[in-house]
Amino acid sequence: MRAAVISEYRKHLSIENLSDPAVPRDGIVVRVRATGICRSDWHTWMGHDDAVSLPLVPGHEMAGEVVEAGPEVRRFRTGDRITVPFVLACGGCPVCLGGDHQVCADQVQPGVNFHGSFAEYVALPRADINVTHLPAGIGFAEAASLGCRFITAFRAVVEQGRTSPGEWVAVHGCGGVGLSAIMIAAASGASPVAVDISDEALSAAERLGAVRTINARAVDDVPGAIHDITGGGAHVSIDALGSTITCRNSILSLRRLGRHVQVGLMAEDHAEPPVPMGTVIGRELDIRGSHGMSPKNYPALFELIGQGKLAPAALIGDHISLSAGADLLVRMHAYPATGIAVIDDFEH
Repeated sequence: MRAAVISEYRKHLSIENLSDPAVPRDGIVVRVRATGICRSDWHTWMGHDDAVSLPLVPGHEMAGEVVEAGPEVRRFRTGDRITVPFVLACGGCPVCLGGDHQVCADQVQPGVNFHGSFAEYVALPRADINVTHLPAGIGFAEAASLGCRFITAFRAVVEQGRTSPGEWVAVHGCGGVGLSAIMIAAASGASPVAVDISDEALSAAERLGAVRTINARAVDDVPGAIHDITGGGAHVSIDALGSTITCRNSILSLRRLGRHVQVGLMAEDHAEPPVPMGTVIGRELDIRGSHGMSPKNYPALFELIGQGKLAPAALIGDHISLSAGADLLVRMHAYPATGIAVIDDFEH
């Protein structure tokens, strides 16, 4: 099979012919029809994850068709259309039994712990626990765009942020996950405020439901601007980028009893950001993370897509080839386009 391979950190990926993966006893082999290119893949390529061993095929946002199922698999057969969250949980620990597969302590992830979806085929263990059937009305590229960004944003807005109709939701960073959060917040009846340094990204945010936008390059005090717009601060604020500045601005943007949700990964110099804890205490703020989504939430998400209330396909900015995706991955820190790039051509 053709695959894009990370052989050295911070070096260009190579396109190689690898052996097709063997089917796990409790898993499936999937023909990858589409895979997203995520900033988390860029973190892997940078060497930010200690769980990674090279060489490695990256990729964890995928959709495709089952070509083989292991002997212990009961829910899937050849030809089934599937997608999967990036966390493959054990299914048996107390956390999983409570429905929170996304933070399973015994989790494994494609593109981190084993070869991922930047390839024609991928093997997925623990299929019955984690993989979900893909409704006929949702295309492969659209399903791949759900990947980790949309489902993480969905949990951030709906579950961790506990967003209610009429509330103000500030979103700091309008890349794939930020735009997803804006769409989901608007669909939830909230009023999103989008913050970014790109006018193009802010225009996309407006199209997806942002009622106000802030260009952080043009404003000296982003939290102050949000307090002015919202009449006292956002009810929910999401750091969708993952930097010291956006994390701090998100917390300071909140009104009393507000909820901050950290979605953007924090690495290197941003790994341990200073938190304005005096404000957290004085305003009794709630600080949470959002790390993917449990498979149990897919039916509700699919229903909203089927009803037309959510349109993740609108977030796809580019459909590209495997080789182009390998080139793009190394530039994710400065990705010039808006939205999500999806690889759906594995022959070039």
